This record gives sequence, C-alpha cells and structure tokens, in this order.
Amino acid sequence: MGLSKRVSLWSVEEVLEWVQEQYPAHMSSLHKAIIKHAISGRALLRLKDHHLELLGVQAEEQQQQMLQDLLLLRVQEEISELSDICSECFSAQ
Repeated sequence: MGLSKRVSLWSVEEVLEWVQEQYPAHMSSLHKAIIKHAISGRALLRLKDHHLELLGVQAEEQQQQMLQDLLLLRVQEEISELSDICSECFSAQ
C-alpha cells in the first residue's frame, strides 16, 4: 500500500491493510482489536505503548518496532501537512 493518501485520512480498512503489510505474523490478533476499537488513520497516529498493550501487543520488542513504524507515519503525516501549507501559500501569491 502506497502512502499517496495521508495517514490521518485512512479508514479502518486501510489501517488493516497497513498492519497486514507491516506485521503479517500478528495480523490475527491485531485485526480483531483494530475493528473492535475502530482504529482509523487518525487514531493510529495517536497510539502509544500502553495503547499497543490494550490492542494485544505484549512483547516489548514488537511494541518498540511498532512505535518506530508509527513515528515514521507521524513524520510522513507532518511532511504532508507542511507540503499542503506551502502549496496553499504559493498558490495564494
């Protein structure tokens, strides 16, 4: 799945696609939790370690990997926001 669409606009289904690509071995447990809690892209960007535990991610190593991946998504989201702001500034001139 490409990141052509901003993460904050992802639906629950798109979050499931991302999780499937990133963590196929853990998909069964995460799939249920994502649907149960309706984790959209906006919610995904806000997840912290204690949220991961609630979603069933117990292993410290797996939590750290997911937190790193989530940080990368947050950075990509920030870059998209800045790009949108700059585009609006230049188009207004």
